Amino acid sequence: MNNKNLSRRLEAVAQEVPSGAKILDIGTDHGYLPIHLVHVNKIKGAVASDVNHAPLQSAEEKINREQLHQKIETRFGNGLGVIVKDDAIDTVVIAGMGGSLITSILDEGKDALQYVETLILQPNVGAEVIRTWLLENGWTLTNEQILEEDKKVYEILTAEPGNGTAPYSDDIKKREKELFFGPYLMTNQSPAFTKKWQREKKQWESILAELKKAEKNEDVSKKKAVIMEKIKMTEEVIHL
Repeated sequence: MNNKNLSRRLEAVAQEVPSGAKILDIGTDHGYLPIHLVHVNKIKGAVASDVNHAPLQSAEEKINREQLHQKIETRFGNGLGVIVKDDAIDTVVIAGMGGSLITSILDEGKDALQYVETLILQPNVGAEVIRTWLLENGWTLTNEQILEEDKKVYEILTAEPGNGTAPYSDDIKKREKELFFGPYLMTNQSPAFTKKWQREKKQWESILAELKKAEKNEDVSKKKAVIMEKIKMTEEVIHL
């Protein structure tokens, strides 16, 4: 992967960025995303941040080498704490982390989020945790993507301020499935979506088989019940 030729995962993230945006790329790694977005004239500027010095230094070197320092500023720090109102950030990207870490970053940076118009979130795991956070914190899930790259399946969630319940059913049981699988992904079931949940179901079945061999106690019974419910939901959603 190079600056102008992104991975499929980051290319899908880039597609969600509004034209003319000023972005904060949290956990920018080597700065691939903001550099690409400037090269294709999609954004007016970016703040690229990371909590690790080495990748941030690599990003700085690339930005300076390509003379993009007037468009992209690098900052060392954690989450939304690296920006202030005058940065005029309207789009926040958090990609390549777990869902729980992403939601903790959003929780800790709620004050900064009041000026943000778009969230683009790409969890490696735990997308359902993010959907629940968006629902409970006044963000409308506006789009979802799912794709496979290098035998891994990634989900990309895009949201804007508004009615968090908008894409979800009023029926409690259906909403539970939508939060877990994704309301848009459930409706437009792609091969990557089906493959992901077939794989997950197989893993749960293996775990369940081992639990059935274990000594019976309350903890084991609870774990079995949770896994059996996940398997049941998966069969209902993707008709296995």
